[in-house]
Amino acid sequence: MSEWIEKSAEEWQQELTPEQFRVCRQKGTEPAFTGVYYDEKTPGLYRCVCCGNALFHSEHKYDSGSGWPSFWQCVSDDSVHTHSDSSYGMQRVEVTCGRCEAHLGHVFDDGPKPTGLRYCINSVALALETEKA
Repeated sequence: MSEWIEKSAEEWQQELTPEQFRVCRQKGTEPAFTGVYYDEKTPGLYRCVCCGNALFHSEHKYDSGSGWPSFWQCVSDDSVHTHSDSSYGMQRVEVTCGRCEAHLGHVFDDGPKPTGLRYCINSVALALETEKA
């Protein structure tokens, strides 16, 4: 994995759009069915919008019906980190970028085989790098 990235809130705010900053740096959530990637089918690699870290391959993406991009596997064990999240009176597992700790979304154990996982990720936290023909 690439070198760890640490920036101040002010630095992130200058580099990101207001919505990217709200979701990625302030642990927000975009409304379901509104993100640019929730129904995206283009082959490629999904990267962290904040730092470019490789997160998910399009071949591991599936339609979970949740309204957010969903993946059953991440690129590698260190591409994302998980943390306990008890916000809003719920018990969930938060997913963050393994390189800059940007909030990406949450992971649930109701996904398809072979992992049984559903990484439910905010579109605004992602940048799709399409495959070259």
